[in-house]
Amino acid sequence: LMAMSVFSTAINAEGIKIKSFELERVDNDWLLNASFQIELSPGLEDAVQKGVVLYFQTEFDLSRSRWYWFDEKPAVAQRQTRLSYQPLTQQYRIASDGLTFSARTLAEALQGAGSIGGWRVADNSQLDPSKLYIGSLRMTLDLSKLPKPFQVNALNNRDWSVSSDWLRFPLSPTGPSLIKR
Repeated sequence: LMAMSVFSTAINAEGIKIKSFELERVDNDWLLNASFQIELSPGLEDAVQKGVVLYFQTEFDLSRSRWYWFDEKPAVAQRQTRLSYQPLTQQYRIASDGLTFSARTLAEALQGAGSIGGWRVADNSQLDPSKLYIGSLRMTLDLSKLPKPFQVNALNNRDWSVSSDWLRFPLSPTGPSLIKR
């Protein structure tokens, strides 16, 4: 029984969780700051150590439901973060939006990959001030960017399907200029 509880704790610890979230209107732009906690399965950690590059996809969208047609999506933004290991220098490299930095440990690299600051996700002029929108945010491991043999393995192995739940929140263009969770 004790072994099963330790095993189930290990299973629940892996994945992506949203630690903090902040959406702020600055002038006419909506800027997103977020922090994700990324924990990889032992198989994914081993793959990174052996040179497999992981791509994390962060998705944000604003939508407004309509009874007569599909939902309106005035703002959709995606951001890709690349995590790789350089065996020669024994460092992890994180690249996103043209910025690259290094980390000594996998924990530091995952913390860097899960941090987003000042990401412009919407223009306030795209939004109707009289309408209420629903914002959505999540991060996933992009399996389509893996080498083909690993994509096949990922289809058969749930440890490779790493994703956060969607965070959904109401947004009014004329409402508060700061939304936090």
